[in-house]
Amino acid sequence: MSVYTKTGDKGQTSLYTGERVEKNSRRVETYGTIDEANSALAAARAFSEKDEVREKIFALQKLLSLLMADLASKDKPALIRAEHVDFIEKEMDKIEGDLPPLKEFIVPGNTRAGAFLDLARTVIRRAERRFLALTDEELTHETNRLFLNRLSDYCFLLMRLEEQVVVDGE
Repeated sequence: MSVYTKTGDKGQTSLYTGERVEKNSRRVETYGTIDEANSALAAARAFSEKDEVREKIFALQKLLSLLMADLASKDKPALIRAEHVDFIEKEMDKIEGDLPPLKEFIVPGNTRAGAFLDLARTVIRRAERRFLALTDEELTHETNRLFLNRLSDYCFLLMRLEEQVVVDGE
């Protein structure tokens, strides 16, 4: 089996549901942007020096796979469900409770992992904008919108957790 299939040579790709769509469709743009965020998270996980942060990023990457599967499918039940949104919110509450209150803007990049987490945050914001544009054209799952909306803040908190020692020392 080869990595290349030649089925996309004319600018189309297949969704999980088998439907052929243009590679520049809003749907493909949306899950492709989430895929970019996942790559930034992978780099953050590779560079993180904190076991807790690595574990949280890995769990998030698994959830992003479900989100991408939702977006690469039409007329299928959502894989990202309310309990996934609740999970992210509880993770955020816990991290925020453990961190000192923010008193000023943070300039990210004190660690490599922190820089990649901030990159993931901005890519996720773009993915959310792409998702909202998709929602104007096609049916989408409400849980996907809620989940995406939480993710950029979650990445921000993970970045703060990763860089906590450095930021606290300044």
